[in-house]
Amino acid sequence: MNSKPSRISYLTSGIIKENPTLILMIGLCPTLATTVTARDALGMAAAASFVLICSNIAISAIRKLVPDSVRIPIFIIIISTFVTIIDYVMQAYQPDLYRVLGVFVPLIVVNCIILGRAEAFAYHHGIFDSFLDGLGKSLGFTLVLFIMGSLRELFGAGTFFGSPVLPAAYRSAPMLFAIFPPGAFLLIGLLKALVNKLGWGR
Repeated sequence: MNSKPSRISYLTSGIIKENPTLILMIGLCPTLATTVTARDALGMAAAASFVLICSNIAISAIRKLVPDSVRIPIFIIIISTFVTIIDYVMQAYQPDLYRVLGVFVPLIVVNCIILGRAEAFAYHHGIFDSFLDGLGKSLGFTLVLFIMGSLRELFGAGTFFGSPVLPAAYRSAPMLFAIFPPGAFLLIGLLKALVNKLGWGR
């Protein structure tokens, strides 16, 4: 007889065992497109995490009031509300970052991670469990984006958060391939291969 998962597993599973990007392989569009630098990656991760956690909580809170036949449109309305909030906040307080992330902030509305957790978890669990699930998946998503953004910036520009790290000789002729789209595909492929080798998704 299977025992009910512990609440702490709702939090920890999203970091490695059910990592949205490297295990479930969803949310790849912003992962590949917004990880040119560590700053950009963290900005995207913070925006998506806010929407994921808040929408999980909101959907869980009203789940017993939502008819099953119209749950998806209602999920999208709730998610888009939080996306609008973070969109305006970033425009007001981080305009430079917002310009870099561009269309990928509004596109959080259709991010598979967020809608997927609403449908698979928040609609069927209580508020606190849904918060833990959203937080765990957010941490996993943030971890992958930060690793990719850091490595791509380091090898593609020789900097970390815009500050010089590698010698000036390298920065004058860096591995530009790392900051171009093919570099993103190669890096996420290498990370996925590492995860598979370590057996973290099993």
